[in-house]
Amino acid sequence: MNLSEIQSKEIMPGYHGKLVHGDTMSWAFWTVDKGAEVPEHHHHHEQIMHVVEGEFEFTVDGETAIYRPGDVVVIPSNSPHGGKALTPCKLMDIFCPVREEYK
Repeated sequence: MNLSEIQSKEIMPGYHGKLVHGDTMSWAFWTVDKGAEVPEHHHHHEQIMHVVEGEFEFTVDGETAIYRPGDVVVIPSNSPHGGKALTPCKLMDIFCPVREEYK
C-alpha cells in the first residue's frame, strides 16, 4: 500500500485524513486547514498524536500547549482533548483499538 493511493476523507471540517486500519489499531495521516478546530471530546481509544508540519494548539485534560514539528502527545483513553490548527498542519494519529467509524 502507498499513501498516494489512499483516498482522503474529510472527517470533520478542515480535517482531511488518509486512514490505514490493522486488526487492533488505526493510523491517520491528516492534512489540516489553518483555523480548523476539533472540539473537546473523549473516546475509549488510546491515541498518540505526532505533529509533522505546522503549529497545533492542543488541550489534553485541561492543559493547553502549542505543538510543533517533532512533538508527540499521548492521549490516554477517555481523556478530554481538543485543538486548533494555528497554521496549515500535517498530523499523524494512532488509535487503539481501531476507529471503526473512520473506515
